[in-house]
Amino acid sequence: MIFSRFASPLGEILLCARPEGLCQLTLAAEGQPDPEGAGRDDAALVGARDQLLAYLAGRRRSFSLPLAPRGSDFQREVWSALLRIPWGETRTYGELARRLGREGAARAIGTANGANPLPILIPCHRVVAAGGLGGYSGGVERKRLLLALEGSLPG
Repeated sequence: MIFSRFASPLGEILLCARPEGLCQLTLAAEGQPDPEGAGRDDAALVGARDQLLAYLAGRRRSFSLPLAPRGSDFQREVWSALLRIPWGETRTYGELARRLGREGAARAIGTANGANPLPILIPCHRVVAAGGLGGYSGGVERKRLLLALEGSLPG
């Protein structure tokens, strides 16, 4: 596994990749240790860094990067559905559950959403609670900033 760290408008980002693709993105990574057994390779991940920074600067709306998140079949099903939420739109946890044919599974959808190892790249910030923002692994203020960047901040 390789990794890179870089400054962003959301704080330091830690990005990790395996040969098959990106596997982890950590927001606010300041002070977190480097991934055990991984080698730092900023040059190999410069394309991913540049795409993320362009998105955060409002110059990019989608990513063309190989993604390789690890999770259960259910988690990967939810993450795949997140990739289909267009830039500038949101879905509620309940809407996402219905779209996946899992009526009443909004809480499970939220748990899978929260376990997303590639926030921003797999846009879990686009899933909101029926009555507000809901949670976000990177913190609610970062979620608010991402939704405002896309012009989809509720309320």
